[in-house]
Amino acid sequence: MRKKKDISRREFIKKAGVTAAAVGLSSSIPRFLRPARAATRDYILIGRPLPITGPVSAFTTVSPWIDDKAIADINRDGGIYIKEAGKKLPVKVKIVDTESNPSKAGDVGSKLILNDNVDIMYVSATPATVSPVAAVCERFKVPCVSTMMPVEMFLLGGPFHWAFDASFSVRDYMASFLEMWEDVKTNKIVGLLAQNDPDGVAWTEGSKKALEPAGYRVIDIGRFPPGTMDYGTIISGWKKENVEIMFANMSPPDFARVWRQCFRENFIPKICTVGRALMFPTAVEAIGGDLGLGTSSESLWHPSYPFKSSLTGESAKDLAAAYESASGKQWTAPLGGLYGGYEIVADVLKRAQTLDKETLRKAFAATNLSTIQGHIKFNEKNISIVPTGGLQWIKGKKFPFHPVLVSNGNYKMLPKEAKMVSIHELRGIK
Repeated sequence: MRKKKDISRREFIKKAGVTAAAVGLSSSIPRFLRPARAATRDYILIGRPLPITGPVSAFTTVSPWIDDKAIADINRDGGIYIKEAGKKLPVKVKIVDTESNPSKAGDVGSKLILNDNVDIMYVSATPATVSPVAAVCERFKVPCVSTMMPVEMFLLGGPFHWAFDASFSVRDYMASFLEMWEDVKTNKIVGLLAQNDPDGVAWTEGSKKALEPAGYRVIDIGRFPPGTMDYGTIISGWKKENVEIMFANMSPPDFARVWRQCFRENFIPKICTVGRALMFPTAVEAIGGDLGLGTSSESLWHPSYPFKSSLTGESAKDLAAAYESASGKQWTAPLGGLYGGYEIVADVLKRAQTLDKETLRKAFAATNLSTIQGHIKFNEKNISIVPTGGLQWIKGKKFPFHPVLVSNGNYKMLPKEAKMVSIHELRGIK
């Protein structure tokens, strides 16, 4: 579903939603069904399931701009040479909304394979979308690559033969968080808060394994369902235990609710680090007023990172500036991950020079490519971990909030711009 460059986000969501509804398919697909062979066509088709709407739609606010740019960059010389066609073929992408729903994601992925006969699947953004699509690709033997999907969560659905993941690691998050927390004097008592979903469960397990050996005491009052409206019991428990570090993994809407309630109940920790919810400037602004000041998160990608596009040679800074110029909006971390996946797809197609699925799969496995999100080389488990650091939100100049890099964790090639500052200090709390 190719988009014009001047399409608005509202129009995109509306059209993507119509497409998603039109291609919906029951996840209980009979086993005898197989992808039909694509009729001879004069283009390469990439299936692109994305959570355009729903709780994790913050990951895709840069769509369709980033998709349009990546496809234009791939096709600027006429596309990619395919031997069986005897010529270069342009690459097209069909974007379909998963609504941040696992069942919908599985249906959408199945339809893209069975009805649209996609040549490659490229899926992004959290287990709710990636895991069901990867499973469908494994079933129907269609090469698939994912980004913006923590490798630990990806591997829970393995072993994989056809699906590959180029993304970040919870282990690296923890290294970054531990480093930046050392900049603030605390009692090392951590209040853990995570949703009862695959992302939250894996986060909790990884957090405890890293925090307790590092000398932190973890207060874990339990998982909570997405959409929870009242966190009073949890906040009261944190107060009783004298928690000074709030550590969470949740969707932006859920975090906004709990953080507002923390202020209402006069529980303001020295550190508030939140995975998933606080990666995006729009999510920080949505909390309201200056409540997001001093909060922190993982830095999946940043304009200061020392990476370049394999398609154009543009730097991370160039990509962020291009987005801000075109949209008038602040750059956001998914720019790097979403664009980087297209680089991988283009590189695979260029090396394979065919649309034969097995040849494409082998080309994915042999990937050795420097991209806008870092170097990609898949291991025997079909994952490639990209570098990440840690950030803290401070008052911005051009936009309300600015993400300053306060940690580089396991990747010392990433820049560090400042030390982390206590929320109490930033807000003048004695």
